[in-house]
Amino acid sequence: MEEWKVVSVREADMEKDLSAVEELERRCQVGLCGDTATGDDDDDGVAKKKKKKGMSLYAEQIGDPLARVRHSPEHVMLVAEIGEEKGIVGVIKACVKMVSRGGGKQPKPYVKVANLLGLRVSPSHRRLGIGTALVLRAEEWCRARGAAHATMATTASNAASLALFTGRFGYAPFRRPEFLGRPVHGHGLQVPRGHRVFQLTPEMAAAVYAQQLPPQDTEFLPADMPALLAHKLTLGTFVAIESNPDQSLRPSFAVLSIWDSTRSLRLRVLGAPALLRASLAALRALDRAAPWLRLPSIPDIFRPFGTYLLYGLRMSGPEGPALLRSICHHAHNVARKNPACAVVAADISPDDPAAAAVPRWRRFSCDEDVWCIKNLNPSDNADDWTAPPPPGNLLFVDPREF
Repeated sequence: MEEWKVVSVREADMEKDLSAVEELERRCQVGLCGDTATGDDDDDGVAKKKKKKGMSLYAEQIGDPLARVRHSPEHVMLVAEIGEEKGIVGVIKACVKMVSRGGGKQPKPYVKVANLLGLRVSPSHRRLGIGTALVLRAEEWCRARGAAHATMATTASNAASLALFTGRFGYAPFRRPEFLGRPVHGHGLQVPRGHRVFQLTPEMAAAVYAQQLPPQDTEFLPADMPALLAHKLTLGTFVAIESNPDQSLRPSFAVLSIWDSTRSLRLRVLGAPALLRASLAALRALDRAAPWLRLPSIPDIFRPFGTYLLYGLRMSGPEGPALLRSICHHAHNVARKNPACAVVAADISPDDPAAAAVPRWRRFSCDEDVWCIKNLNPSDNADDWTAPPPPGNLLFVDPREF
């Protein structure tokens, strides 16, 4: 093998490697749905992105490159170097954490699971086995820390990435959460007079979620849920109830939490038709000139923008869907106070009854995300997590890893 093709993988030194990692990730921009850009061996060498009729929605990490894994006490960023100059040509991040297993009664309600994310390989060094070296080393690191399973995310349209992970690395397609987004309008959305929305303390929120998200019925609920609810980027947990409920019916309510990702993630839309761009710009100008018309103008989504993520969406009772829509309107109005936020979104399983009640805009929604899973202990054949979940099973998406 030629000297320049010799690949070595090591743990990143944040002081020394930060600028090189940021530059690599900038050159490997990927789409909103999915998290690999490797072009490794069987891949096609092109960074993937979400496309809809010529429009693409790009995601760009900003700020702390370890933000998506730092919440776990056990996390790492690995970098790949090549040749004598030891230039960084690949990166992957991983964390190991305790999450709920779901699936009904289990011997252990919580298990150690690894999450592999942020796999990037320099476009000029693809098809050299760099992605393979990074993934194998990350799995080894996670296995040494007791992880029973490893997960990763890609997109259904990224056939090369799916083939790489399901073929070479032995992952199996697992769950398919949907990203449901809507733009933040120039005017506030009304909450019906018959609905009341109020904020819970982190302690009260943890008690509510302990009832609404039991670990035996919920997959990937983090064991540190109270810490997530008390995190500085959780802007609050909100509950909606009826002001004058019908006493003859089962009580209704809805609950959700808001995560501010504007400090760690920027989205941008490319490839939009000129007519659409001009129309939205004209609508904004008209709304500024005549705000009393309350036109449905939206921010300039063709420049980098931030988003608020809704998580822990639950509802109950006959009025539950309407209450959840009201609390989503409240979350929209919270987002309007932050000029950096242009979209409010939720990542949720399509089988979740709450999904149908979440307001969304088609151009900001995506159903291509594919979670894949692998048993890191092949000898344990009894622990098969790839089977379809039982009816009523819930999927929790941790906003810290979005």
